[in-house]
Amino acid sequence: MIQISEIYQSIQGESSFAGRPCVFVRTTGCNLRCVWCDTEYAFFGGSAMSIQEIVSQVESHQCSLVEITGGEPLLQKEVPELAKALLEIGCTVLVETSGERDISVLDDRVIKIMDLKCPDSGECSKNRWENLAHISAKDEIKFVLKDEADYQWALDVIRQHTLEEKASLLMSTVFGELPPADVVAWILRDRLNVRFQLQLHKLVWPKDKKGV
Repeated sequence: MIQISEIYQSIQGESSFAGRPCVFVRTTGCNLRCVWCDTEYAFFGGSAMSIQEIVSQVESHQCSLVEITGGEPLLQKEVPELAKALLEIGCTVLVETSGERDISVLDDRVIKIMDLKCPDSGECSKNRWENLAHISAKDEIKFVLKDEADYQWALDVIRQHTLEEKASLLMSTVFGELPPADVVAWILRDRLNVRFQLQLHKLVWPKDKKGV
């Protein structure tokens, strides 16, 4: 059984899939406490569901793009099996993870969207650097920036680990904290091969609305 906070269909708000219809499977629980977290409601509660119950609910939406998110989905040992079950019915499966858990447990067909936590998240020390060995060209690494110091940290990490050669890179701002135009200017100045992104769902709906 997997503890599930919510399952719903919306548009994908981030990543290279931004704007596409997507079914979100949000698990309950997270072991990190990023200062800018926008899904604290998923830390507790939810309902225990079997993998087949989850798959059936996903199928009811008739949408082939599915994201397993949280909370932190990889806290629950059955999530890799859930991802595989969704792949087997023809879904494109994204797993969004904090980067603190071991991502090697996931099927190679899963598209991993992994955070590298910047210093102002308050959880930078929890980055599992060993995960970089399990990132492939189809996967995506995300940096959420609160200020210019976070950007400089991300830039140093990208260059130190030659991440532009390993995966697609995403940069976004903490909503309402850092002017997007500043980040775009820095990216262009430093000639970074990254995708700048805004959280589309927060532009379409109120930023604190759940299930969208």
